[in-house]
Amino acid sequence: MSKQNLYSGSCLCGGLRYEIHGEIGDIVQCHCQKCRKANGTAFASNAPIRKADFKIVQGEHLLKKFQSSATTQRCFCADCGSSIISIKTETPDLYRLRIGTLDTPLQQKPTQHIFAASKAEWDSICDGLPQYDERA
Repeated sequence: MSKQNLYSGSCLCGGLRYEIHGEIGDIVQCHCQKCRKANGTAFASNAPIRKADFKIVQGEHLLKKFQSSATTQRCFCADCGSSIISIKTETPDLYRLRIGTLDTPLQQKPTQHIFAASKAEWDSICDGLPQYDERA
């Protein structure tokens, strides 16, 4: 029997807590304007997780959804505003986890930058990771 990964995470206020019973996919730094606006930063660090592996263990009533485009919902804590996941209609079995909300240490490192063509003019990408003008 293989060992199953268990990760835990929470929002800034700690009212919303979740667990992931499974793998966390490749971490991607997204520089699109919507991710920048949603996170208030130069980019969002996201990774796919299986929807079936994600479980809210506290504060489910705090998870609010915002339809940011025809195909994307952004989910966040209603009390503190922490972005937790996004849901895309084209990948119904996956969520995109906001890596910064993890409480469990993660050994993985980012693998690439997407939407680098629309990155903030004041930001510099200084690592050697691949950069893509749009979604890879």
